[in-house]
Amino acid sequence: MSGKGNIVRNWIEKAEIDIKTAEILLENKNAPTEAICFHAQQAVEKLLKAYLTFVDIKAGKTHDIATLIELCLENDRDFEKLEREKLEEFTFYAVEIRYPDTIYTPSWKEAKESLEIVKVLKTFIFEKLKECLK
Repeated sequence: MSGKGNIVRNWIEKAEIDIKTAEILLENKNAPTEAICFHAQQAVEKLLKAYLTFVDIKAGKTHDIATLIELCLENDRDFEKLEREKLEEFTFYAVEIRYPDTIYTPSWKEAKESLEIVKVLKTFIFEKLKECLK
């Protein structure tokens, strides 16, 4: 496996950890929904960065999902098929929601839906990376 292939796989592995963490939290009705949404956001970010690494596009250290999707679109217009607006909203979970000046608690429904959106993106990205993930 090439160096790039290893990095792609590492991004995927890290995304899988965030997905698993969100799933475990969802099993507990008392779990903090902010944490579920944060891990969902982290998974989205890492899945997009895996794809960008695969196609040799530097993403930098941004948490901005809109920026990452724009970079993906520059290489592959299939990304237009995704629910972009919903994905772009995930940036809020990465930064703003984690600081005390933003008082917002996602609903249980919102937390559950965030994980469902991640799983759709994961399927989409895995299709794009199937050659690398063999």
